[in-house]
Amino acid sequence: MTPQASFMVLAPIVPSREKQLRALLASMNEAPGRVNANNGLIPFAKFENLHFARLIILDDKTTGDVRVYGLQPESYPLYLAFLGDIDGDENSFLNNLVKVAANGLRKIFSCCEKFGARTNILKWMKKRRKPSIANYVNTRGRTVRRIREEATVYEVVESYIQKNSLLWNLAPREVYAKLKQFVDAEKAAGRLTLSPESPTPIGWWIRDLLHLVGAPFLVLILSPLLIVIAPFYIVRLRKLEKTDPEVCPTLDQAYGEELSRGEDYYVSNQFSAMGSLKPGLLRLLTAIGVLGIVDYAARHIVRPGRFARIRTIHFARWVFLDGTKRMIFCSNYDGSVETYRDDFINKTGFGINATFGGAVGFPRTNWIVLDGCQDEPNYVEYHRRHTLPTQVWYKAYPGLTAVDLERNERIRKGLEVLSLSDQEASEWVALL
Repeated sequence: MTPQASFMVLAPIVPSREKQLRALLASMNEAPGRVNANNGLIPFAKFENLHFARLIILDDKTTGDVRVYGLQPESYPLYLAFLGDIDGDENSFLNNLVKVAANGLRKIFSCCEKFGARTNILKWMKKRRKPSIANYVNTRGRTVRRIREEATVYEVVESYIQKNSLLWNLAPREVYAKLKQFVDAEKAAGRLTLSPESPTPIGWWIRDLLHLVGAPFLVLILSPLLIVIAPFYIVRLRKLEKTDPEVCPTLDQAYGEELSRGEDYYVSNQFSAMGSLKPGLLRLLTAIGVLGIVDYAARHIVRPGRFARIRTIHFARWVFLDGTKRMIFCSNYDGSVETYRDDFINKTGFGINATFGGAVGFPRTNWIVLDGCQDEPNYVEYHRRHTLPTQVWYKAYPGLTAVDLERNERIRKGLEVLSLSDQEASEWVALL
């Protein structure tokens, strides 16, 4: 299995170069929201292990919301974030990225602080990497190569069925046998490729096992202390929840239109949202604890392809910014922003409340997981106000949804076994 990884490079933008940077990023697109995968700056299509990538200017319009806590808004730098989701090792990908796109990267990063004509691009990027506090991968081991190969198999099989419609007069096992015979012949002729699974790196297995065992062990060690402080924590948290000031201004129409211009051109969309964390150590520790649970569950507990009950998310991450004063959430998902938002409210509202309830402006929660986003009008305004327009977004397989990928994988696995039972054959044929 080839595990997936992610990268994020974050750098302050030189104020006088912002306009130039925006023009450079716009030149990478064919139109707003539609990247040119072979653009001259970063030709994303040349990276066969890159699932998603985005370049985004982190222009947070909500920093003034902290005034409701009696705080003066801080003057944060305007950041450029370059992030992506990949197959394999992050360092190997960054090395290859510099080899392929050094000139384009140099042009882009020249608009950032502490980047000069002689700057070593790779060292500069590695110094500015931002790790995630929580990360979600739809299905570990599902590489870009496998996705494309399985999509081709599906298309070829569907085409064969259309030309041989009498197949549907046969029993499912007979249909399966004929399609398997056809695919095997196409593979033998070199017209179809189904690459074998790569071995899982031993280092990844060790790290994953340590994470699986280590996190519960740490909780067990700390449990006596946690039991002692729990009553004080609960009392203080409930007081904060009951007295949280609410910030629910209406979304600026022009800003909403700007967001919409970059959305809904493909079956999938990108989502980036950022904001300030509520002040206080208790709120910070709660956020760290909740996101630690999310990260652990995503790695070891939840069924592949299911984020809670949501099947539309490909990759997602939470990252602290400016120490732990702000946080950004980035995801790649299928469907419109409205259906995406409704999925979270209806299917995992408790999770939204837990992970974002510590953010300034989020509708008031109750016991961390209750209420919150159930105040739908205010949540919708909060959600859209904190969303950022993404300047450049790339997806390696723009016409395929997460559900498509799961279906194609099941078809492939069915073709790789020697035979299927009547029930298994019926289920397999139903995928077509």
